[in-house]
Amino acid sequence: MSTFEERKAGFLAIELDGAGYENLAAAVLAAESAGFHVATFKDTPAAGRVNALQRAAFTGPVTRNIAVVPEVDTVYTEPFHVSTQLASLDYVSGGRAGWIATAAESPEAAAAVGRAFVQGGALAQEAAASIEVSRRLWDSWEDDAVIRDVATGRYIDVDKLHYADFETPSDFAGPAYSVKGPSIIPRPLQGQLPVVAAASLVGEGLVPVEAVDAVLLTAPTPELLTAEIRDVRARLGSSVAIVAELDVVLDARGQAAESRSGSAHEAAPAQEGGRARFVGSAAGLADLLDSLLQEADGVRLHPAVLDVELEELSRLVLPELRRRGALSPPIQDGTFRHVLGLAPAENRYSTTAAATVAAGK
Repeated sequence: MSTFEERKAGFLAIELDGAGYENLAAAVLAAESAGFHVATFKDTPAAGRVNALQRAAFTGPVTRNIAVVPEVDTVYTEPFHVSTQLASLDYVSGGRAGWIATAAESPEAAAAVGRAFVQGGALAQEAAASIEVSRRLWDSWEDDAVIRDVATGRYIDVDKLHYADFETPSDFAGPAYSVKGPSIIPRPLQGQLPVVAAASLVGEGLVPVEAVDAVLLTAPTPELLTAEIRDVRARLGSSVAIVAELDVVLDARGQAAESRSGSAHEAAPAQEGGRARFVGSAAGLADLLDSLLQEADGVRLHPAVLDVELEELSRLVLPELRRRGALSPPIQDGTFRHVLGLAPAENRYSTTAAATVAAGK
């Protein structure tokens, strides 16, 4: 038996920030056709453009298999609105939505909403609170709360709606707030959308490990990624998926990657957070991704020039990874939870209610 058939297969995500709104549908369909499992959408709150969640919502109805996962800020965005908008995204995408919960030091974002600038350890507090609010609100409707009983004129069973009853902890650094709930829309199709955050934001004294389903991991160079993956795995345990981050510049259209690297780097936003950068051939990238997917659960690629790199990835890289058995097949009509290998999400409130009833017998 081939060793390729014995190994664990991973998934690939692609960042579609380089796709303008006018060609966004074409870009996400090309990524889906190529076999990418996840499309992500970067957000820049103060940039004055259509935000990441809106772009993800636009792509949801035109795709079928690829997960659509926007960045949504946890510091300067109201948690109740975040929760309901993400739940709506899950509906329009047929259960393929996720959330990259961000918490960056951004004076521009603070100024845009007229709030004091948040930095340091307070960022993790804001993120943890926002994630907890969303998770409680997603559970605030039981799965069978909508009954549509024509005879009685009842649309919902009010006994299956629950209060979130969230209050920020006493040591909360920012302005204290509370969220009563329940949500204004039914529970998402996935029950709980998978939540993704930067690995640096998760851990003891930060966002609790159990609050997230996957972490994004960066390292300064491709050579250091494997060691960083192992370090994060040891620190956070096996309950979260690890997704390595990689910028990509490929030989393409008759130009060597090295010669393209300078112009592509100038056209693209500055490299973020010390993210590793691969510059070279499709064959070399396939080798690197093959080795990374033996350690990480997935890799997110950041193409230097989206349409150029996506063409080479589709034609040469993903087919080779599939041949090697390094890449999981796309999940037909699956959910983002399926991509991450997550079990169906239990509802904390219906489970509690059932336990209460059982105890009273």
